[in-house]
Amino acid sequence: MTETAVRDALRAQRIEVPSWAYGNSGTRFKVFSQPGVPRTPEEKIADAAQVHAFTGVAPIVSLHIPWDRVDDFAKLGSYAAEQGVRIGTINTNVFQDDDYRLGSVTNPDPRIRRKALGHLLECVDIMDATGSADLKLWFSDGTNYPGQDDIRARQDRLAEALAATYERLGDDQRMLLEYKLFEPAFYMTDVPDWGTAYAHCLKLGEKAQVVIDTGHHAPGTNIEFIVAFLLREGKLGAFDFNSRFYADDDLMVGAADPFQLFRIMYEIVRADALRPDSGVNFMLDQCHNIEPKIPAQIRSVMNVQEATAKALLVDAEALAAAQTAGDVLGANGVLMDAYDTDVRPLLREVRADLGLDPEPMAAYARSGYAQRIAAERVGGQQAGWGA
Repeated sequence: MTETAVRDALRAQRIEVPSWAYGNSGTRFKVFSQPGVPRTPEEKIADAAQVHAFTGVAPIVSLHIPWDRVDDFAKLGSYAAEQGVRIGTINTNVFQDDDYRLGSVTNPDPRIRRKALGHLLECVDIMDATGSADLKLWFSDGTNYPGQDDIRARQDRLAEALAATYERLGDDQRMLLEYKLFEPAFYMTDVPDWGTAYAHCLKLGEKAQVVIDTGHHAPGTNIEFIVAFLLREGKLGAFDFNSRFYADDDLMVGAADPFQLFRIMYEIVRADALRPDSGVNFMLDQCHNIEPKIPAQIRSVMNVQEATAKALLVDAEALAAAQTAGDVLGANGVLMDAYDTDVRPLLREVRADLGLDPEPMAAYARSGYAQRIAAERVGGQQAGWGA
């Protein structure tokens, strides 16, 4: 790829940020509060707009319902536009209600299944009001003990709810189905892996796509293989980018294994799926428990940019030649040459081309925004994940 093409791709890159990343979060032991944390969806959007202002590639904000529920979603969409961003994916929540102790859409109780489905359909209504194209579904549903419920029956219930939601989608809307190996269900999770999500999406149709959360896999899983397979099948709809050391740690993307992030982004580049119109949504999904929220999101965006830049620098012709010749070390060396490249000077130049400060972290620190919101956001209830 020519240097001009690399720069064009980096300037055009788009990364979506989650509204909940700006609220208080923590572990099951403690949720830590920070000064200046948003109290309303509007304040979350204002914070997200700062990430875009300093990086130039994060103009989209995901909402989580009911955490971000407002009386007028069209008005919220207008507010986002005033801040220079737009509302993106609508994320459902059928895991924080006492009724969902034994599951939501797979619960053995028909009343609870109807309640859960009603929430999913409500979120499509919110998509209509905000102009969002993507509905993200993640289910904590599962069981803790063998025999607790019928595994096959739960799959039937899941399929029924997915079909009803799919039917409600508009022509330009999609359903993104996320999977997770375990937690909070420990014996059996109803959507535990990419194969289960893929099978349901394949049956539903072209508007159903799979979400890959990079923290939702067993240790040692080759995530880039999953990426390559789903891209080949046209079924990769989105990423939830984060890092993990042990389980679903939700740390900043690239913090635990930046080489893995590079390998993932190489498969994206290889499939020409980096373009904003490719149909793959690149979203951050992280909990900033001890680090300040906005700088952590800025750093995460920069980490994705760096991995992307390195992936774009892979010499495709040299790699293909080495692969064809069976040159194992040569092929690996081509990848490693790109990964070992210091792309920070290139990204500084790209930001300057966009009229931005080349150093987003330092520029944000100098802006005084953190001090201003800490002084202004006094009183009220800080946003959090509701744990």
